[in-house]
Amino acid sequence: MKYKFISDSHTHSENSFDGKDSVIMLADRAYNLGLHSITVTDHCECNEYAQHNYHSDIVNSVMDVVKAKALYSGKMEVYKGIELGQATQNKAAAEDALSITDYDFVLGSLHNLKGEQDFYFLEYTPENYHGLLCRYFSELMELVEYGCFDSLAHLTYPFRYIVGNGMITFDIRFYQDMIDEVLKKLIEKEKALEINTSGLRQIIGTTLPDENIIKRFHELGGKYITLGSDAHRWGDVGAGIEDGLRIMLKCGYTHFTVFEKREPKLLPIL
Repeated sequence: MKYKFISDSHTHSENSFDGKDSVIMLADRAYNLGLHSITVTDHCECNEYAQHNYHSDIVNSVMDVVKAKALYSGKMEVYKGIELGQATQNKAAAEDALSITDYDFVLGSLHNLKGEQDFYFLEYTPENYHGLLCRYFSELMELVEYGCFDSLAHLTYPFRYIVGNGMITFDIRFYQDMIDEVLKKLIEKEKALEINTSGLRQIIGTTLPDENIIKRFHELGGKYITLGSDAHRWGDVGAGIEDGLRIMLKCGYTHFTVFEKREPKLLPIL
């Protein structure tokens, strides 16, 4: 590997509703790839917290990570994380989830708008995508204002499906002012921005967000960048992370970020 430190800070085990493999399988893949660290960030969708019994899922995830951490002690860092979805739609659920353990890392996500299904399930037309995106960036600002996370996951999440499923192309510059407001608020609150590499494995073919937004974050003074494959099976652990590091270098970054006990640690890219 070209890079001394490679870390995957966004992975899902079988303790996520859409995860396929055990924490041990994810960690074993990371170790065999020579990763410096892996963070397991199983899902907690706050808007469906009670219906899905996410509390139990999180407890199981934490227990599995503790076992993996012991197994790989001295060989590779294994961090306890959580992907906290739609936290502002049920703040009581978010607070309960965050009280379960002493996490190393909390991802903040917005997978669906209030009263809507996940963007994955929506149907997109040239008439409706603009309104959905405006609502998305507005609610994303609410999430960043709430600030219950360490890094904002896949900022351009809806693009994955508007472009990939709806086959709709649009000029992202139309939304630049709204994106800038999100980036500025992240910087103000000293939060990280994630480079999510899952889009490289999908129709959209770019990281989420893409290089232009990462460059803009750097121009505005953004310091912290985390990288995550968003793997839901062992075979995708670490996928695209080196691509993400190349993008960071191109945008002017010299270090990326991992979180330990909710504190940012800057690691050199080269």
